[in-house]
Amino acid sequence: MDVIDQNALHINGVVYAGQLDGAGGIRPIEAADIAHCDHPCWLHLDIEHQASMEWLNDTPLVPDPLREPLAGNSTRPRINRLPEGALIILRSINFNTEEYPEELIVLRIYITDKLIVTTRRQPIQAVEEILEGLQRKQGPVNSGTWLVEMSDILTDHTSDFIDEMHDRIIALENDLLEQRIPPRGQLAQLRKQLIVLRRYMGPQRDVFSRLASEHLAWMDKDDRRRMQDIADRLGRGIEDIDGGIARTAVIADEINSLTAEAINRRSYTMSLMAMVFLPTTFLTGLFGVNLGGIPGGNMRYGFSLFCLLLVLLVPGVAWWLKRRKWL
Repeated sequence: MDVIDQNALHINGVVYAGQLDGAGGIRPIEAADIAHCDHPCWLHLDIEHQASMEWLNDTPLVPDPLREPLAGNSTRPRINRLPEGALIILRSINFNTEEYPEELIVLRIYITDKLIVTTRRQPIQAVEEILEGLQRKQGPVNSGTWLVEMSDILTDHTSDFIDEMHDRIIALENDLLEQRIPPRGQLAQLRKQLIVLRRYMGPQRDVFSRLASEHLAWMDKDDRRRMQDIADRLGRGIEDIDGGIARTAVIADEINSLTAEAINRRSYTMSLMAMVFLPTTFLTGLFGVNLGGIPGGNMRYGFSLFCLLLVLLVPGVAWWLKRRKWL
């Protein structure tokens, strides 16, 4: 296939369609043009759009086994190599909301030396950054460099998010050193983010490692070397994630210890208060019975003397507890 009829690349509702110019730039695809395959064409589709789904189902440019994966619900990072190209599924940090960044966005890629088709359901910041670089004439020049730069940006975003979680863990540890317990749910959310990220970044590192070892025709030696560097960098990030999971477990144990210690301290204080007033409670109960013969019942100052006895009894019991080193 030396040329691609641009009518085959014209899609209503496409997010972006262009052809790399081999000099770091990109030119839009017009329906009346013919794309010579000296440089790859890039189609970025939103599979929530009906026209994009129809194109994926009907186009001869995408092999039949890849139509469903490009539009399906498969989310785990993986790579399937075909004779004419490869299907690659990657995950991106979700920058569309500040509340749930751990809900990673799926980027599906079908890539050959002449065609790049990417699909998504939500906007992906890495795609926008690639497009900005191409519009500044500082982007990738072929399929291999496109994939390397996309992988590099995705890994940068992941590393930044890992660093942010690392800072949050340090803040929690500092609070615990000052005996401050974090708000309810904060640690649980952090642990969830770490675990979800670990679940997907492990397979994604394996994808990068395989791309570095596979001798794909559209990736040269320098592309494979850079891809291995990206895999190693993501591997170091995964080690930080594992360390973060272990540290949050220690933080959870420390929070439980502080909570149990606070409860025990309050229970101990309440027990000592009960012991201090136990003799007075006993005496007031004993002298409160309505029976004849109670000592001091006929004395004019009997109640006053009884109250004085109770006042003296409380510090006396407190002194005894302190002497026994209970206070």
